[in-house]
This record gives sequence, structure tokens and C-alpha cells, in this order.
Amino acid sequence: MQNRIIGVGEFKTHCLRIIEEIATVRTPLTITKRGIAVARLVPVGGVGALFGALRGTVTASDDLIDPVAGPRESDR
Repeated sequence: MQNRIIGVGEFKTHCLRIIEEIATVRTPLTITKRGIAVARLVPVGGVGALFGALRGTVTASDDLIDPVAGPRESDR
């Protein structure tokens, strides 16, 4: 995977075209300001990867309406 490097001025001028190109070609892009890297634009993983990514990480162990046992923070 080849990393392209462009100046911030060129990115600002052609922003929408560059974003479409990153999405199509799937290669990262480094944006520089006066020769110093300031940002990196990388293609996002598939949209399907976003939905359901947290599946199985959240569980409910009790009724959410019941009060919590023990002293409350306001009682301290």
C-alpha cells in the first residue's frame, strides 16, 4: 500500500475529489503543512464493520428500574 503525500493547499482545493479517490483506491494519504505531516486520511473499513461491532459486549444483569443496593453517593 503506497502512502501519498500532498500539501494542505492542494488538499483544500481538491478535497472532495481526493476523498472520493481515497474511498475508491483504498490507499492512505498524508497531508503536510510546510513539509511537516499534520494529518493522515485513511479509508474506512466497510460500513458493515461499524454496525454490530459492539454486539455481545453489553449485558444486563438486573432490572434497570430497581434501586441499587448499598449507600448512594448523595448519602456520603
